Amino acid sequence: MSAVLVTGATTAVGVAIVSRLLAEQRASEVLAVGAEPYEAVRSLFPHPGVIYLQADLSHPRELRNLLFSPVKQHRVETVIHTALHRSAHATGRRVHQLNVESTRELLRLCERVPTVSTFVLRSHAEIYRQSATEPELLDERHPIDLSVSAAQWQRDRAEVDLLTCASIGLSSLQIRVLRCADCLAPGTGSQLFDYLQSQLCFQPLGFDPMLNVISLEDLSRAFALAITATGSGVFNIPGKDTLPLSEVIRKWGRTRVPVPSALLSPLYWLRNRTIGTDFRYDLNRFRFHYSAVMNGSRAAEQLHYTPQVPIEWPAPGIDRG
Repeated sequence: MSAVLVTGATTAVGVAIVSRLLAEQRASEVLAVGAEPYEAVRSLFPHPGVIYLQADLSHPRELRNLLFSPVKQHRVETVIHTALHRSAHATGRRVHQLNVESTRELLRLCERVPTVSTFVLRSHAEIYRQSATEPELLDERHPIDLSVSAAQWQRDRAEVDLLTCASIGLSSLQIRVLRCADCLAPGTGSQLFDYLQSQLCFQPLGFDPMLNVISLEDLSRAFALAITATGSGVFNIPGKDTLPLSEVIRKWGRTRVPVPSALLSPLYWLRNRTIGTDFRYDLNRFRFHYSAVMNGSRAAEQLHYTPQVPIEWPAPGIDRG
């Protein structure tokens, strides 16, 4: 076992990964990095094997101090990078600095730390292009959505994925990019989870696409397996549940309301203005029209990952917020 550093450790995904690594004894100790002061998050990390480090990754000096002090001191061999701004409405240079430039700098600095040999990135299935002419089963060579009209939330995620993939052939590190299915859990930045927080879920009339969603347990297990794999590569990480959007709505205990597609954008714009949710219909327009399910055969063969834990759907009559 060796030490592992996890960025974005105070998010739901980060906490799950940290807990999994220690519970399965895949790390001797975990350096958990978050932006919050330790007093605010100490209850998240009860395990004595966790060393919490507060750092703002958008500041190059703090990033450098992190890599050349505690990372070097604890002889960290693997860096798991999950830190991204979760809000779909956050935009601007500061957000891009956290999402993209900090990843670029983190990769560059990891190459200069002699103990670090592996870099694992949490990427997202939402970066894949979806349309009526694209295949419904997506492998790792499926086109990435690089539309100039895409929102910064999507553009930044695509750029982070591609800059990390470009480093695979240039870096001395072993680099693994995990393109993960939508994690349907609170605190994960899931657009679908936010969509389901309304009692009435508007759905495009005449469309019922197939969706694939992953549990927090499977997501964290994929990262635990990835740090012990060998070589570099890109891997789709699908979830156990593949089902129509209408069934997702039903299982979550919500009411499905079919609406003409042209009305959905103004309806959800009004919802955001009135109750302040994070769901953006423009980010999900193609996803709510066309089926897209990731092919996870590469992850099964090389990471030995197959989805095992289904989503825990709310019991009837229970409102999950």
